[in-house]
Amino acid sequence: MRRMPEGISRRDFLKTSAVFPAAVAIRQRSIRVAPLRVAVVGAGAFGGWTALHLRRAGVQVTLIDAWGPGNARASSGGETRVIRAIYGGAKRHVEMAARSLWLWREWDRARVQKFYRRTGVLWMTGKDDSYPRQSLPLLRQFALQYDEISPADATRRWPQIAFEAVEHVFLEHEGGYLLARQACDAVTREVVRLGGTYKQLAVASIKEDRGRPDVRLTDGTRLQADRYVFACGPWLGQIFPDVIGNRVQPSRQEVHYFGTAAGDPRFQEPALPVWADLAERLIYGIPGNLYRGFKVADDTRGPEFDPTSGDRTPSPDVQRRLRDFLKRRFPALASAPVLGAEVCQYENSPDGRFIIDRHPSMSDVWIAGGGSGHGFKMGPAVGEMLARYLREDGEPDAWFRLQRFA
Repeated sequence: MRRMPEGISRRDFLKTSAVFPAAVAIRQRSIRVAPLRVAVVGAGAFGGWTALHLRRAGVQVTLIDAWGPGNARASSGGETRVIRAIYGGAKRHVEMAARSLWLWREWDRARVQKFYRRTGVLWMTGKDDSYPRQSLPLLRQFALQYDEISPADATRRWPQIAFEAVEHVFLEHEGGYLLARQACDAVTREVVRLGGTYKQLAVASIKEDRGRPDVRLTDGTRLQADRYVFACGPWLGQIFPDVIGNRVQPSRQEVHYFGTAAGDPRFQEPALPVWADLAERLIYGIPGNLYRGFKVADDTRGPEFDPTSGDRTPSPDVQRRLRDFLKRRFPALASAPVLGAEVCQYENSPDGRFIIDRHPSMSDVWIAGGGSGHGFKMGPAVGEMLARYLREDGEPDAWFRLQRFA
């Protein structure tokens, strides 16, 4: 091994790999590179899948959630979520939905506990069918199958639906629903099984210290990592009031469950797919819904809501509006008993697109949120993308950056 020449620093010596290759090789073998440490705050769809993709890549991960993965306050809580790929002309959303479908199926192929139920999604519209129709070329591009069905043929195929005032019907084959709360819990357990750490704690404070975050938890400890992800759903505006503020706006949403007659299979899968009725409002539902009842919800954004302490008592007015809808579209359920109801929330961004970006003054802090009522299904693809940004210290896609709101 050649001696380092006098008057040359060790750093300059190591830069001369072309001149002293043997010396550099020996030096490199003696260096042990510590694994990247990432702390993920929030064990919902975005945070949990980000932590899992990071851990699969060998990153040292700490995952934190205030009330637990898929808890009742979280936007990723509840029993089920629709998964679909029709998103109007938003190519990025269709692309991410296609990737997420593949990742959900990959999970199901590898494990006993499965979360994706492929029922199809039935879209019903009046004269204006622009929203689903704009997606059809994109579905073809990403090899997602669909059918366009006449209302008359749809009536023969699904006689339990009254297609009154429906002029266009589309069935996307790969759609269906996901088991939301159970998936959040299982993803967190998989992170731990692979060697990650999970803590049920909340963030007490986050301050900037010379461009680095000083994150304190409610147990008094400091959360230490090389990089941080805050995937805190409807709480992002409270944690980052200056950077996020009302760019993530929680809204109050309700879901109601109606009972069917004993032994009546018409409103269970596979007799009926997940459905979406696109008129003045977007009303959607999940048949069967793990035997919980016939799930019906209004996608219209509700009033502002506090996810921590907001009143989650269901509204009689919403229940009455949904029952009126059932009378028109599913007449056999006109008098169906209410089996239950839930109040949850969306975490809306101004344009319905996700927010995935670095904090503007703390480059090691990443923010992921703005699910806007459709983020859960995209969790695997969002986590995969964000994990890559973190590992490679990369720059986010302009489609998701905060700068678009400027």
